Amino acid sequence: MAGPVDFDSPDLAQQIENLSQAELNALPFGVMLLDLDGLIRFYSDTEARLSGYNQSAVGINLYELCEKFGGADFCGRIAEAAAEGPVNLEFGWTGDYHNPKRDMRVRVQSASRGGVWVCIDRD
Repeated sequence: MAGPVDFDSPDLAQQIENLSQAELNALPFGVMLLDLDGLIRFYSDTEARLSGYNQSAVGINLYELCEKFGGADFCGRIAEAAAEGPVNLEFGWTGDYHNPKRDMRVRVQSASRGGVWVCIDRD
């Protein structure tokens, strides 16, 4: 492993891009890679488990998935930031796929090869 990944680090995206897929799946927080249209290109095992979605979401549009759990504002923040250029966004959110009362911290940063990394740390 390339050393511990710090969720609060200013270069979070750079840190996770240096990890293998297995290492990404082993992180204690959820990780997704979205293209600029919101299509999920990578969805970590941790994200699947902690969100309650419990399956791979690769190939699904996150913005459509958000509609199913009432998270249009959640996805709207990400889409708006991505449309404006390089992304470095952090926000708090209450409500997960299967738990509407769960508190989360969300970090979104531009990916070096396009799209954005979405990292979600849950209470």
